[in-house]
Amino acid sequence: MRRIRIFVAYDGTDYCGWQIQPNGITIEEVLNNKLKKLTGEDIHVIGASRTDSGVHALGNVAVFDTESRIPPERMAYALNQKLPKDIVAVRSDEVPLDWHPRYQKQVTKTYEYHIYNASVPNPLKRRYSAFVSFPMDTEKMRRGAGWLVGEHDFVSFCNVRTNVEDTVRRIDGIDIEKSGADITIRVTGNGFLYNMVRIIAGTLIRVGRGFYAPEKVREILDAKKRTEAGVTAPPEGLVLVEIAYGGSDI
Repeated sequence: MRRIRIFVAYDGTDYCGWQIQPNGITIEEVLNNKLKKLTGEDIHVIGASRTDSGVHALGNVAVFDTESRIPPERMAYALNQKLPKDIVAVRSDEVPLDWHPRYQKQVTKTYEYHIYNASVPNPLKRRYSAFVSFPMDTEKMRRGAGWLVGEHDFVSFCNVRTNVEDTVRRIDGIDIEKSGADITIRVTGNGFLYNMVRIIAGTLIRVGRGFYAPEKVREILDAKKRTEAGVTAPPEGLVLVEIAYGGSDI
């Protein structure tokens, strides 16, 4: 038995998220089915990040156990022959049998939230960015985002249905870039709560539009109440860019 790790990219528009759901097709379900056809085994992948419905990824990570004789580094290539065009196995390798993508000590995750800020929508952007028609001040957004960098209790920035006891997370950096009508919020940290990045994005959008002063972000953080933060931004703007494992975590 071997444990294979795959790095997966996908357009999440037509899927009900990563995790298997009773109400629609998911990324996990497709991977399980295609790996079964490839190996002849009942495969159950374990994902590092269980992205929501409509959310995209360039570098999610998953593992599965197999007796297949396909070389680990060739598994991604073989799997891509069976996957639909909106899911791609970027690369694959072998890891120890006890290696778990969600329980490593040194993990850094990077997300991007994409905004199309113009007077009218661009139909070519609608699947991969949130549309905001009102002018936005990115400098104010940067100042507001600065209050979130570091280790904090982010309970104000997570969905009320989050079922975790510890809501402390560390954000290593938030960069906000503007190129023409495109605004990108890039967030890097050691882990994120349910809907955390989308709520951060929704809050910074309100800062950019002038509804909140930049200092309001610190007040929201200190309040420790979800109702104090902005709305959860739409899923289509969110991309899981990378999950990096450091040290002895492979």
